[in-house]
Amino acid sequence: MKKTLKDINLKNKRVIVRVDFNVPLDANLNVTDDTRIRETLPTINYLKQEGAKIILMAHLGRPKGKVEPKYSLKPAAAKLSQLLGQEVKMAPGCIDTETKKLAMSLNPGEILLLENLRFHPEEEKNDPAFANELASMAEIFVQDAFGTVHRAHSSTEGIAKYLPSCAGLLLEKEIIYFAKALEKPEKTFVAILGGAKVSDKIMVIENLLNKVDALIIGGAMAYTFLKSKGINVGNSLVEQDKLEIAAKLLKKADEKQIRLFLPIDHVISTKIDGSAESQETKGVEILENWMGVDIGKMTLDRISSVILGAKTIIWNGPMGVFEVPKFANGTMTVANLVAQATSAGAVSIIGGGDSVAAVKKAGVSDKISHISTGGGASLELLEGKILPGIAVLPEK
Repeated sequence: MKKTLKDINLKNKRVIVRVDFNVPLDANLNVTDDTRIRETLPTINYLKQEGAKIILMAHLGRPKGKVEPKYSLKPAAAKLSQLLGQEVKMAPGCIDTETKKLAMSLNPGEILLLENLRFHPEEEKNDPAFANELASMAEIFVQDAFGTVHRAHSSTEGIAKYLPSCAGLLLEKEIIYFAKALEKPEKTFVAILGGAKVSDKIMVIENLLNKVDALIIGGAMAYTFLKSKGINVGNSLVEQDKLEIAAKLLKKADEKQIRLFLPIDHVISTKIDGSAESQETKGVEILENWMGVDIGKMTLDRISSVILGAKTIIWNGPMGVFEVPKFANGTMTVANLVAQATSAGAVSIIGGGDSVAAVKKAGVSDKISHISTGGGASLELLEGKILPGIAVLPEK
């Protein structure tokens, strides 16, 4: 376990916190989903309660190392002020004289948000001088941006070399849940993987085949696996250059006696956007000129007992084109099954990205044990990779 906030004396200390405020904005630059900002509230409130002077730093979008007003963090500062019921001061920059003055003049419980770190090209280059400038404003560094810990940037990895460092409460929660599932899962351990591409999940599948009891594969990536078995999948999305690796992964699952579930029927259409007719297949084959857009009822019947019988569940990726209502049944049903299993005592982890949108759409997000705030970071953890933003933090 890494050192956390609770292992450090914070009273009257200037604490710089890496948060994930990479939130969606509308045309008028209003925050349209404040989940990531809300997730940082426990850490911010704890720092306030302990009498720390709080400096927050984050990035937004991809300004590519230059100042772009549309990527300013001002909307995030306004949203955080609203959520906390107190003023969050907005810095004019990151490491300029005016910003440093504001940081040095903070009183206990006051909050300053630095402007977008990625307005500086040094941030993504993990430039030591830039990291040192950020560190010069504070006495302690807290890493609480799980969504960025898989990147070795100045604000995620570099700064920890210049200040006493620890994990924030959100990062601590992410580490605890993933460690529990990947190191000491309660059996039966079921992984559900979906999404478009096998190529995005090869390493995840490789790693999980050493840990899970059952693996359920849906979404467009399933068609590459089905085709590798010689099954006709019509016009469904297939990664031709991944057929061989898909066949090898199926063989490995077989050798390890892992129950691997691929779709046995599908919802099919001629267009992915829902504008054409759709129908259900009676079996696993898909007709020429049609494409799979969701898993079918027989597949759901087959996997429901597997999900409901699980004690540990990891889910990453939808089962079909769930953004189109008539192709959302598979994903929504899986979301409800995972929620039911959780109510019956399973530990469930939703691994970022589209799966998070799916459980929200299904209205069951409050019935899941843990919804990860980092798509890329959670995928790399599932691959068994070391994440630089976590690795650099000291052990307890």
